[in-house]
Amino acid sequence: MTLPKSTAELRALDAAHHLHPFSDMKALNEEGSRIVVKAEGVWLTDSDGNRILDGMSGLWCVNVGYGREEIVEAVAAQLRELPYYNTFFKTTHRPAIELSAKLAELTPPQFNKVFFTGSGSESNDTVIKLVRRFFQIKEKPEKKIIISRRNAYHGSTVAAGSLGGMAPMHGQSAVIPDILHIAQPYFWGEARQGETPEEFGLRTARALEATIDAMGEDRIAAFIAEPIQGAGGVIIPPASYWPEVARICRERDILFISDEVICGFGRTGNWFGCETFGTEPDILVMAKGITSGYMPLGGVMVADRVAEVLLEGGDFNHGYTYSGHPAACAAALANLAIMQREDLVGRVANDVGPYLKARWSALAEHPLVGEAPMTGLVGALELTPDKAGRTKFPDVGKAGTLARDFSFKNNLVMRAVRDRLIIAPPLIISHEECDELVARVRKTLDETFAELKRWGWVR
Repeated sequence: MTLPKSTAELRALDAAHHLHPFSDMKALNEEGSRIVVKAEGVWLTDSDGNRILDGMSGLWCVNVGYGREEIVEAVAAQLRELPYYNTFFKTTHRPAIELSAKLAELTPPQFNKVFFTGSGSESNDTVIKLVRRFFQIKEKPEKKIIISRRNAYHGSTVAAGSLGGMAPMHGQSAVIPDILHIAQPYFWGEARQGETPEEFGLRTARALEATIDAMGEDRIAAFIAEPIQGAGGVIIPPASYWPEVARICRERDILFISDEVICGFGRTGNWFGCETFGTEPDILVMAKGITSGYMPLGGVMVADRVAEVLLEGGDFNHGYTYSGHPAACAAALANLAIMQREDLVGRVANDVGPYLKARWSALAEHPLVGEAPMTGLVGALELTPDKAGRTKFPDVGKAGTLARDFSFKNNLVMRAVRDRLIIAPPLIISHEECDELVARVRKTLDETFAELKRWGWVR
């Protein structure tokens, strides 16, 4: 019989053998990883018995919450019947077929076909090939430039990381050619003095138009964007932004790609963020909430006008061993059945979303908070030493990291991006749990303010 290992023993093994994503491993090993051992609903339990409120749905993905036996049983049943088979070589299987049909039902009406992947990164790698193949078939091979936005996140593979606009990632790896980055719609951090949100939204959107005109429409293949920039800090565009982007895309022969890896599957109060903001994409990228993180799965929905061209082009030389994995598709079908049965999308739009937003918005009154935006169940807090002047702290990111560490101490998972705190709790969070989340955030802000005051950074 093997005795359970202590937290110290597990941390030692982790430090000896495990390289974590996006981590300074030397610093992490000195501090020691938090070891999560179980979860239920919106709550995690670590190896020391602490009960932690998960304000980030794992990694933006556990939309239906932890402990859903229906998903576990669906995966187990599928593994017993057909644990794996590929979708290459003129072959398919029931879970991939049924999930394809379900996604065609749930996505906007222009979508009827899906290409399955294993993650959001793989989905965006797929998008690059798919877009360029589309224009090759149309005998426009020079149309291969894809426009993205600074501070956007589209994954961490070489291709997906190139699509994203994260400078630290670009600095550590080669960036593939024919990708351009334009301004992001980050009003609080980048608006000009005296500029209104409406003016800023229009100006930022028109950076797309100016780039297309400067490069030449005959060279631009597509524009890719998240409805709300997630890992960039929950950047919610001004109301004027998306209608102007939609106009620009309609008037030009370029494809619009909506990266819904975070915003999809109910997060913004609609099934997809493009519906929340009124855009009509040609390609829709998904992952995360499709299975609520219970199994790895991603996908690319392709609008009929794009799919019809691809079908005339012969082989699409692209795919993954786990494209349409049967157990992952079974998890997705069970997850989506829960979402429909419990009307979780409607709940975000009409119940818990407005409830949490009202309490979250009140945090803007805190002396440390410059703004507290929220759409659906995704929100942010901008930390600042001067609300009126929208001033940044002298060492950008240090205040945010301090607040994140206080948050962890208060048993709340809340993420920091620069000096911006972000949350995206499971869609099943209760009103009482919303109250508890906000109480822990407020305690975190108070402790952060007190420490920054000791540093002389606030008064």
